[in-house]
Amino acid sequence: QVQLVESGGGLVQPGGSLRLSCAPSGTIFSINTMGWYRQAPGQQRELVASITIGGSTNYADSVKGRFAISRDNAKNTMYLQMNSLKPEDTAVYYCNAKATVVAGGWPYEYDYWGQGTQVTVSS
Repeated sequence: QVQLVESGGGLVQPGGSLRLSCAPSGTIFSINTMGWYRQAPGQQRELVASITIGGSTNYADSVKGRFAISRDNAKNTMYLQMNSLKPEDTAVYYCNAKATVVAGGWPYEYDYWGQGTQVTVSS
């Protein structure tokens, strides 16, 4: 079973930066939109940023101007550059990839997820 693997999380002081990376453990065909989600303790998972195969991006209002999402389509990898980090950015960050798969002759969208990487912003 192919999964996504995140890396780059850790502990950083407020105002600092981190860069998250996401790559598949094997080959995934027909990836469309990729995105980063996060989940803080006691809260629902929320979309942080997403990027289409064409490079169009979308950001949560809380991270606009501070975070930047990018991807390498040839390698199916994705990155999240996080600057000016705040304590409220503390969460487990998950990588997501939406791919078109065919079953029974019909295409449908399948979600791949990573195991998550912890980001802690604290002094």
